[in-house]
Order: sequence, then C-alpha cells, then structure tokens
Amino acid sequence: MSVVKRVRDITVATLNERLDNAEDPVKLIDQFLWSTHQEICQCEVLQRQYAAHTDQMHKQLKDAQLWAQRREEQALTALKAGEENAAKLALADKVAHEERAERYQGLYEQSRGELLELEQLLQELRDEYRSVYDRRQFYIARMESLKLQQRLNARFAPGSADPSQMLRKVDDRLTDMELETKSLRDLRRMGQELVYQAGTVVSQAVDRELQNLKRKLEQGGG
Repeated sequence: MSVVKRVRDITVATLNERLDNAEDPVKLIDQFLWSTHQEICQCEVLQRQYAAHTDQMHKQLKDAQLWAQRREEQALTALKAGEENAAKLALADKVAHEERAERYQGLYEQSRGELLELEQLLQELRDEYRSVYDRRQFYIARMESLKLQQRLNARFAPGSADPSQMLRKVDDRLTDMELETKSLRDLRRMGQELVYQAGTVVSQAVDRELQNLKRKLEQGGG
C-alpha cells in the first residue's frame, strides 16, 4: 500500500509542475481526473474484496475460538463423569482449535490492517479527485474571464466601432444629401426665373419692334 501511495504523491507533484507550463491546463487536469477515477474504481473493487476476505478471516477466528471453548467444556464434563481419556481427547482438540484460532488471528489482523490502509488511500484518492476537480472549475472560470476581458478590450480598443461616431457620419451624410437636394431645387427655380425673365425681355423687344414698324408705316403713308 505504501508503494501505491508514493506513486500517487509523485503523480500529484508532477501534475502541479506541469500545470505551471501547460498551454491547456483544463485538458491536462481532465487527463489526471480520468486516471484518478480509474484508480478509485480499482481501489473500490479491491476494498470490497479485502472487506470480504477480512470478514471471512474473522468468521474463521470466531469459529475456532468457539470450538476451543466447546472442547474445554466437554473436557470438564468428561472429568466430572470420571472419563479422563475422553477429557484428554477433548482437550487435544481444544489445543488444535486454539492453534487454528491463533493462525486466523494473525491473518485477520493483517487483512484488517491492510483494509484500513486501503480505505485511507481510497479516501485520499477521493479527496484528491475533488480537490483537482475544484481546481479544474477554477481554471475554467479564469479562462472564461480571460475570454470576456479579451472581448471587452477588442470592443473598446482604439479604432473599434463607435456608435456616436457612426451616427455623426450618418447625420453628416444626410445633411450633405439635404444640401445637395436644396441646391438642385434652387438651381431649377433659378432656371425657371431666368426663362421667365428672358421671355419677358423678348416679349418687350417684340413689342418695341412692332411699334417701330407701325410708326414707319404711318410715316410712309403720310
């Protein structure tokens, strides 16, 4: 178990070192989380196996202790009945069960100790997974903040579109169009006035010429 724990510690240290230089820390963390998840699943299977084995060793221990106690009671009953040989046989079987109980006691204590160590390691793996997962969420939040800051900087960077400036340009364009339209209208009105004035001048000239001709006729007839 201690070897597994040392490997886990090295893995975490390696992750912390690589995070400082990682271009995509979330991807690196996802790889680590997947690996840790696999180890947790394997440890959970092993923990259940150890728990079942420990329980079995405990049952064997209790069974041997129970049989040793029974044989002692049988030996005592035999002695009370004056059957010494039967008492010896019962005591011999008691000793055998006590030896068996002692062996299972060692196996039970060893399995129980390893089970406790495995459960501790499993808890460390789960805590480690939660801690790294929380860091992943923090990195995601930081990356999202960075993206929003970049969009904000791009929005208000020099040369970026300014609504007020854009509206001023539209206003200027509309003013130019209005002035152009007014100029054309004034030109047309001026042209009409010139034509009217020209027509009046021509009409007056024609009238003068007509009067001149009439005077000539009167003079010629006289």
